[in-house]
Amino acid sequence: MKFTDGFWLMREGVRASYATEARDAVLEDDRILLHAAVRKVNRRGDTLNTPLITVECWSPAEGVIGVRSIHHAGGRKPGPEFEVRTDPSRKVRTVRTGAVVELISGPLTLRVDTAGPWKLEFRETATGRAVTTAGARGIGFALDADGSHHMVSRLSLGVGELVYGLGERFTPFVKNGQTVDIWQADGGTSSEQAYKNVPFHLSNRGYGVFVNHPGKVSYEIASESVGEVQFSVEDQELEYFVVHGPTPKEVLRRYTGLTGRPALPPAWSFGLWLTTSFTTSYDEETVNSFIQGMADRDIPLSVFHFDCFWMREYQWCDFTWDPAVFPDPEGMLRRLKERGLRISLWINPYIAQKSPLFAEAAAAGHLVRRADGSVWQWDLWQPGMALVDFTSPAAREWFAGKLRPLLETGADCFKTDFGERIPTDVVWHDGSDPQRMRNYYTQLYNQTVFDLLKEVRGEGEAVLFARSATAGGQQFPVHWGGDCDATFSSMAESLRGGLSLGASGFGFWSHDIGGFEGTPSDALFKRWLAFGLLSSHSRLHGSTSYRVPWQFGEEAVAVARDFARLKNRLMPYLYAAAVEASRTGVPVMRPMVVEFPDDPGCATLDRQYMLGPDLLVAPVLSEDDEVEYYVPAGTWTHLLTGETVSGPGWRRERYGFDSLPLLVRPGAVLPLGAHEDRPDYDWADGVTLRVHPQTLADGSATAVSIPGPGGGTAAVLTVRREGELLRVTAEGDPAPGPWAVLLTGVQDAEPVGGGRVERTGLGTLVRADAGARELVVRAR
Repeated sequence: MKFTDGFWLMREGVRASYATEARDAVLEDDRILLHAAVRKVNRRGDTLNTPLITVECWSPAEGVIGVRSIHHAGGRKPGPEFEVRTDPSRKVRTVRTGAVVELISGPLTLRVDTAGPWKLEFRETATGRAVTTAGARGIGFALDADGSHHMVSRLSLGVGELVYGLGERFTPFVKNGQTVDIWQADGGTSSEQAYKNVPFHLSNRGYGVFVNHPGKVSYEIASESVGEVQFSVEDQELEYFVVHGPTPKEVLRRYTGLTGRPALPPAWSFGLWLTTSFTTSYDEETVNSFIQGMADRDIPLSVFHFDCFWMREYQWCDFTWDPAVFPDPEGMLRRLKERGLRISLWINPYIAQKSPLFAEAAAAGHLVRRADGSVWQWDLWQPGMALVDFTSPAAREWFAGKLRPLLETGADCFKTDFGERIPTDVVWHDGSDPQRMRNYYTQLYNQTVFDLLKEVRGEGEAVLFARSATAGGQQFPVHWGGDCDATFSSMAESLRGGLSLGASGFGFWSHDIGGFEGTPSDALFKRWLAFGLLSSHSRLHGSTSYRVPWQFGEEAVAVARDFARLKNRLMPYLYAAAVEASRTGVPVMRPMVVEFPDDPGCATLDRQYMLGPDLLVAPVLSEDDEVEYYVPAGTWTHLLTGETVSGPGWRRERYGFDSLPLLVRPGAVLPLGAHEDRPDYDWADGVTLRVHPQTLADGSATAVSIPGPGGGTAAVLTVRREGELLRVTAEGDPAPGPWAVLLTGVQDAEPVGGGRVERTGLGTLVRADAGARELVVRAR
């Protein structure tokens, strides 16, 4: 929200007061309390008839400093609140040196000179380098023309500083120059609205900022004051945390330490999902034809999803199979599971009036009500639709109880759709503020379902396919990108949304392959297949048309088959990246700037990404087969062809539908599994290490951990370069199953002391002898 009219004036009807000077500073062991005057105090009379802003500064975790500014402290605080975790082992101290007071939290220091003009300076502790500053107009409040009260904060932007994140936003990836409202909306992927609003932004200068307010947060990112990020809330207080890095990965680690890290999804969820699509006509015969069609064409399939119409029309949700279409749902699910498939069912948090559950929920008080006590209803989406009140523990238990029988009869997970258009003219069971619940509702909704899945299926087996989220929602993966059009432009905007979400602490993300609205051209579908199957999670889904590959030609079948098989073989690598996401908050699909923060060429890239730490992916986003992408420094190797590419620099190339820029990072060793028919298998058994000797420095040692079930380590293989020799050693107990090394681009190579050689089009494959713990290869 903009309050000023240019640099000199305020907007008509706006009155603003900003911190001008610190009148005092009270230091405790781990916090500083400041009182800020909003005008220069020259004499005692200047302290009368004027506001005072209370500013509290503290640290919940090392490298994180919180600032809470308060105008009037006596208001009611009805909630909800984001859960912010405090690290009890943090080391924080305060120091006073003359008029200067400091709060020191590991690598980050807050400095305030109480003798000078108002300024909160966030600095690197070791170097004294300025991270960001809240200076003039850095903290204050504004009264709008309608009398509404807004707390306002501004933090400086350095020259060349760029801002990312703020949830899944489909606008340009770099947020500078944008106005962003953190306000849940069902706006598709082609507008400034967002399904997943997260008041956290990441800077390319080594820090991030989390605004701890679940209600509407209005951002002006270098748009009102072009050298600052401004954020405001309609409230009497505003709290934010400056999160130090210095790298983007470290910022995400610290931020997700505050708000929660992603759960580790089950291995089977990384395979290909196929759905009935939305409004298409389907029954068990149709479903079986799809599944058999995939099997006949050797396209590996992991999950089948039933979208809305598994239930009866006008009755969403009643959680009851439509008997006219699915007369034997338990038998059908049993037969599908006998084929090795997992089952996903669509749900939403709404109860239509025609649903038998409406009267039951209303009588029990499980539905959101208006101030007069009547149930809130409207006719958008479902006629007479009401909203489950997840602020009520009883309502949460009731809702979970309706889902439990579905799990008992064969469902494995749920697509938790919707959760965005939450009314503000209502009364919540726990007295929550309706404005704050607008964004927060999705957290309670998804957590209710996720917790049930953990309870019934067990730790590590719970997974959602969720559309809405807010800060902390990353704990309940997976999220998908919502309603996109079947166009190349929409494919690109979907990618921007996924990259922004990853920069907001979300580890796992998917999207509708081929686009949701409309029917994609054959070319678009094939290009989106490659993109979708090189994402953390992959789903074929549409609105009014099916997304089975053979409807888009035989070449689409081949593309789907090849990339689905490739993804399954990449599972040792992808699951290791998933484990990293669950432990550190660094996403599986990473913006280039997260992996290469010191390369200016990566700062603005939003048409390519890193899949895990070592694979560069640049989807082809044009009808003419042309793709333009950037290669960071070093010699990269194309995964599919073995060709090498040198960076740094831009490249413009053409690709057939069977390929795209898919480059292995210099010096990386990539583990590929032995199975391509499914994602969940013993990844250490028969693993092949893809080595690129020309990119390995002499004397280097690269350890590759092969993950096991639940995120443990099944084996560790270490590759050492010793002149012409490559020495690979295997650790683990028991020894890993048969394993091999593929020397990409090398045809003249021989094992020393054991191993069997095969010449391939990509290079020399050397298979270790049975039970071998070491393999030595001479590569010329």
